[in-house]
Amino acid sequence: MNVPAILGLPAGSEWLLIALVALLLFGRRLPEVARSFGKSIVEFKKGMRDIKEDVESASTDEPKRSLPGADPAPTSKARSDEKAHA
Repeated sequence: MNVPAILGLPAGSEWLLIALVALLLFGRRLPEVARSFGKSIVEFKKGMRDIKEDVESASTDEPKRSLPGADPAPTSKARSDEKAHA
């Protein structure tokens, strides 16, 4: 028994019938629907690009945080100044 892995999906000729019914139902509005669909895809991609840029800029611009009340580690110049005064 040869059973397809995915049941319920249309086959080749069924897609043709679905396209014909869609053409009959949305024939005059099909260019408008396609245009709206294209604009939606462009807006979605723009939003995804903006989110990606925000995440990348946030990760590179994020300042290093220190614990409150903790002094930053002295630099080598500050250490040499301390040794000179001691």
